[in-house]
Amino acid sequence: MDRSFWRNRPVLVTGATGLVGGWLARRLVEADAAVVALVRDQVPGCELSRSGLLERLTLVRGDLADQALLERVLGEYEVRTVFHLAAQTIVGIAMRNPTSTWESNIGGAWRLFEACRRSPLVSEVVFASSDKAYGAAEALPYDEGTPLRGVHPYDVSKSCADLIAHSYAATWGTPIVTTRCGNFFGGGDLNWSRIVPGTLRSLLRGETPIIRSDGSLIRDYFYVEDGVDAYMMLAEALAERREMAGQSFNFSYEDPVSVFALVDRIQARLGTSAPLQILGKASHEIPAQHLSAAKARNTLGWAPRFAFDEGLDRTITWYREYLREGAP
Repeated sequence: MDRSFWRNRPVLVTGATGLVGGWLARRLVEADAAVVALVRDQVPGCELSRSGLLERLTLVRGDLADQALLERVLGEYEVRTVFHLAAQTIVGIAMRNPTSTWESNIGGAWRLFEACRRSPLVSEVVFASSDKAYGAAEALPYDEGTPLRGVHPYDVSKSCADLIAHSYAATWGTPIVTTRCGNFFGGGDLNWSRIVPGTLRSLLRGETPIIRSDGSLIRDYFYVEDGVDAYMMLAEALAERREMAGQSFNFSYEDPVSVFALVDRIQARLGTSAPLQILGKASHEIPAQHLSAAKARNTLGWAPRFAFDEGLDRTITWYREYLREGAP
């Protein structure tokens, strides 16, 4: 991270109450950036509140559906760099409520990109897409040339928003780059239906962990602090190399694991061997997904700062403290 790049730099972060957004806001504040966080809902216990960051940034309450608000925020705070992380991120919710997911993930994206296009001071936009944008592929790992072929609601929302980002870059030269990562994990994830926080909460409370799927799904898991490093590195690179606009970058440990294997690793770190409750109810899930990060390594010189198990240890420490404090 180049601290001189971020010092006093006006930065907008959407989705700052989420897992990645909270850690990103913290890192930007530590780098002396002038952070503006767009927040729709109050989330008790989120990292943004828990860490005391609310006292050190500008908080704007509003929704990505409000085009006028987006343009006002970018203009009045003279925003230079935008990190668009806000999204509905739960596959099960997308299955039950597809239209709200599409409105958040697709409508929110194009409205923000349009506001950026119409804001002359915006010089870098980092958009958080997902490996789900690729859909199912015959050949793995995914690289950035793999076609975007989402089929089910959540995957489609990521494919569409990803394509819209590329359209803005190609058509109007909007300075957007796209990240595609696997499943983030780390302290601060309060979506308890996800495998890492849900399993940790159960084990730390002496309860039976619940596996929503049949346990065989293979995924990339990516520690949140490495994700934040990657996002900031990408914004700095785009500022120096404008020809990067419209490009996408995968970030991954390139160490895919099954749900069962991940739970085993968590139990090993905790020294437990609790039985599992297997629901086998996950529907329309892609059996295996994992990414090649070769482009990020070769183009950006990117490498993760943490090993997978080190990220797990840091995550476990966060949840121990969080639950000890009497989490909401």
